[in-house]
Amino acid sequence: MGTPEGIGRREREILTAIVETYISKGEPVGSRTLARANRENLSPASIRNVMADLADAGFLEQPHPSAGRVPTPKAYRFYVKQLTGEAQLSPADESLIQGSLGGIQDVQEFMERTSHVLSLISHGVGVTVAPSPGQRNALEHVYFQRMGDKKVLAVVVTRNGLVRDRVLRLSNELSINDLEAAAAYINQNFRGWEMESLRNEIARRIQQERNEYDRLMSSVEQLYSQGALASEAPAQAVFVEGAANLVVTEQDQERLRQLLATLDEKQRIVELLSAYLDARQETVRVVVGLEDTLPHLNNFVLIGAPARVGDEVMGSLAVIGRTRMDYEHTITAVSYIARMFDRLWNEST
Repeated sequence: MGTPEGIGRREREILTAIVETYISKGEPVGSRTLARANRENLSPASIRNVMADLADAGFLEQPHPSAGRVPTPKAYRFYVKQLTGEAQLSPADESLIQGSLGGIQDVQEFMERTSHVLSLISHGVGVTVAPSPGQRNALEHVYFQRMGDKKVLAVVVTRNGLVRDRVLRLSNELSINDLEAAAAYINQNFRGWEMESLRNEIARRIQQERNEYDRLMSSVEQLYSQGALASEAPAQAVFVEGAANLVVTEQDQERLRQLLATLDEKQRIVELLSAYLDARQETVRVVVGLEDTLPHLNNFVLIGAPARVGDEVMGSLAVIGRTRMDYEHTITAVSYIARMFDRLWNEST
């Protein structure tokens, strides 16, 4: 009985009852409480024997000698595996989600509102990561200006209004006419192209025409190779709602302080979700204990899914909460919103 697969029917039912009772009441569960609800009319003594076996196997712990038992992270992992995934979203939750998210046409706004909705539904922390504002940026125009001593200022403007300038150090001096011709070539041939596609195409053309260089392509290559059209990926938009939901007792203060420190560092949230949410996954993932990525989050749970449109992942959405949470309820909500995201953007494209 040392592994979940080795648990018998009776042990499984009692363990499930303990987990669900503890989630509901938040107090250690005793054998008498289980005996009153047990369909097989097992005596408290029989239930205590099963609970002792479950404790020996690492599924239960006893906070105080006179108290009942509480589930361990191992118990929650086992419990999650038993969920059928057939739960339906409650009418109240469906109304809340549809009222908050229905009809939104902007990905960033959808993700921002989703973090709030998930915090309300789960009573945990709703976390969403939206795609970088620059991921789908298309070129509006590029401009080059000589600064002397083989230096050129490159200014790139994208269609979403992002303006980026960069000083390039060239190996050869380029005249004003060279720079104007290079800018005209890029603007006339690539206006409206997404930046990544633009860079790939310019690299392809330079390689293709390497033996047929004229002055123009030589100038373009030098500017391109020095990073004129490169872009640092802008920080992904991260939305976090509901941290106050985790403040329950004074004993929580230190763990909460550590979690809030993590939530304040947006890049760490991106790394956390990236570590656990696989772009290839088709269903919601539940991770009990996040210590593999952040050791101080060993008593927290992540329930999340990628936000995708067809096969393209656009971001991620998740709930971070205590191990004592309504798993089925939260899993159902995360799954519903992920499907809603896919449906809304498939319909709009």
